[in-house]
Amino acid sequence: MKQTSHKIVSQQELQKRIKSWQSKGQKVVFSNGCFDILHLGHIDYLEKARAFGDKLVIGLNSDDSVRVLKGSSRPVNLQEARARMLAALSFVDGVTVFEEETPQELIEYLLPNVLVKGSDYNIENIVGAKSVIANGGSVETIDLVNGYSTTNIIEKIKK
Repeated sequence: MKQTSHKIVSQQELQKRIKSWQSKGQKVVFSNGCFDILHLGHIDYLEKARAFGDKLVIGLNSDDSVRVLKGSSRPVNLQEARARMLAALSFVDGVTVFEEETPQELIEYLLPNVLVKGSDYNIENIVGAKSVIANGGSVETIDLVNGYSTTNIIEKIKK
């Protein structure tokens, strides 16, 4: 068994873990994304996200949802590889894949204590924000590291 595989779980298993952590008074932070080519911007963002609570869980876009969002040439890395890379990070406690274009249903199902996105989003436009706030949670934004994006990295490689 791979050392990180216990962190990659079904949505149902992640919900059980979240409820268990929350019952012990632990604050669960949720973020989501494609995380196609893991880079410094992702690491910085996820470390900062984890600082908002005791556990960090990630909703990972499936390969099909990445294609819808980013185009037919993406993802570069398949969801199994992307999930393993995220799970290998010591500050990530759980990863689950979702098929939908947005994580709205997943967020409503998991009900984390804190929802985190990049500061390029306005809180009122963050998918799932209303559900988390209605459940007594909070929504936070994190400043992104300038110059780091998967799209920029792909363009640099092409040149």
